[in-house]
Amino acid sequence: MFGRIILSAASVLIFAVLAQPASAKSEQDIRLVLQITVDGLRADLLNRYADSFSKGGFKQLMQNGTIYSNAHFQHANTETIVGHTTLATGTYPSQHGMVGNVIYDRKAGELSYNIEDADAPLLPSREQSSAGEQVDPSQKISRTKGRSPRAIQAPAVADTLAAYTAGKSKIFAVSGKDRSAVAMAGHAGKAFWLSTDNGDFITSQYYYENYPDWVQDWNNLRLAEKYADSEWKLSFEKNSYLLAAQDDRSYEIDLKGFGRTFPHRYGGKDNKLLYTQLVVSSAGDQLELDFAKALVTNEKLGQDSVPDYLSISFSSTDAVNHFFGPSSLENEAVVRDLDSTLSELFEFIDKVIGLKHTLIVLSADHGMADMPEYMTELGYAVGRLDSKEIVAVANRAGQQFGIDEVVRYFFRPYLYLDEDKITAAKLDFATVELAIANTVTGIEGISLAVSSRNFSSYEGNSLINQVQRNQHITRSGDIYVIQDPYWFLLEEGLIAVMHGSPWRYDTHVPVMFSGPGIAAQHIHRSVHPVDVAPTITSLLGMSPPASTQGTPLAEVINR
Repeated sequence: MFGRIILSAASVLIFAVLAQPASAKSEQDIRLVLQITVDGLRADLLNRYADSFSKGGFKQLMQNGTIYSNAHFQHANTETIVGHTTLATGTYPSQHGMVGNVIYDRKAGELSYNIEDADAPLLPSREQSSAGEQVDPSQKISRTKGRSPRAIQAPAVADTLAAYTAGKSKIFAVSGKDRSAVAMAGHAGKAFWLSTDNGDFITSQYYYENYPDWVQDWNNLRLAEKYADSEWKLSFEKNSYLLAAQDDRSYEIDLKGFGRTFPHRYGGKDNKLLYTQLVVSSAGDQLELDFAKALVTNEKLGQDSVPDYLSISFSSTDAVNHFFGPSSLENEAVVRDLDSTLSELFEFIDKVIGLKHTLIVLSADHGMADMPEYMTELGYAVGRLDSKEIVAVANRAGQQFGIDEVVRYFFRPYLYLDEDKITAAKLDFATVELAIANTVTGIEGISLAVSSRNFSSYEGNSLINQVQRNQHITRSGDIYVIQDPYWFLLEEGLIAVMHGSPWRYDTHVPVMFSGPGIAAQHIHRSVHPVDVAPTITSLLGMSPPASTQGTPLAEVINR
């Protein structure tokens, strides 16, 4: 029989205080979690342009928040859906399943877009125009325009918050890209993204049966159309830009009349590329801001003690990088303009909610390589890889085993082998796979081709852990192909430079926290973006998302 425990009134009081969650004060202070993701913002770009930033944008965070300067993704395929889902869930692609923007569907025998869902068709915002060309080639791969998060296999911060508050939290995600919004909204939130067909912000029937009236009202303003036949101009005097001399380089891409130099002229209302051109400029970010402000106002975010969540993923930096590179005048212009956009956003949030009640988290989904031609000018000899050559070399290696055309498909970074042919030849798959991988590694410009069935063969190679974190049991390919630093690896598309490698320029992203009680400090220790999600939930007094593999950042939560 248990002995009696007698507590004095003072002891009871002390026990009650100690029993309170460490973040109880946070739960009362934070009315809105504002998670900002800048697509393609390599962390060092903020240092490069810091002197030109206004007080209210990036500097608002850099001077008042906890800043991590040494944050690197730990997975290999640094693409948009991979990075966004990692930030949202706090886990690696091997667990959340988003191993790339596009995967090869072995069963269907064709490529698929990771968030496409025939059971969640787009919700028409108005009469759809004919589909125009897209910034990202994965958009052309989609078999259906339906979109949903059903393929994401790990809960996000958004899902955890919805469960914790019994569905009382309002949860939204906005982006210039569908996959960015869908990943951050999780399964429980609502996602909106900019249509490059008509300039509206759209969603799918996974989220709504009909658009809210305020969304229809915003779309009816036709704000995107107002850019037709105008220009993307420099916002400041040209001589104030560090990269003013980087305005016209022969290896930049002219997007069918958009040009390689400022000012860049947008097409007319009937130009199918108009809305793509807007994303490849500061206009895309400004449209996102305008829509997000309408969302906050009409959905009344942050107006009570139950914390709400808003993700804004700004897409224009990434799009500009793909056409002009991160060391271009266009890159400096879009980042400086984003600084002004963030300043306007923070001023708005302070007015309607109060920054003292807002947890701001800023990061990026990946970095970006400089263009091979630019690096060659600087004396670093690199080039562009031919995917057809990679497949040809792999197939020749397969012929040594008596198999013709052993490669079923190659879509970076994965080679997919023909399982049926290898099985029919009564060969050991791991042996064939390793032999092909070793042969592909010998191609100029290839650093390493990794056999997924033979990870133990690469002990001591620091890249293998990154590849393993990208290895999903059913969705990843058979051989992971890693190009040498700054070599370009892409099958096709009107793109000048690409991210997606495990190299540090692609993994390095900013991680910033600002909000009630968070100290102003710069931290230089190594941290990882999987730490972002559990830090957010810890500040809200919640358990981390169920599959989280990261750790709450001590400098943020120990306030």
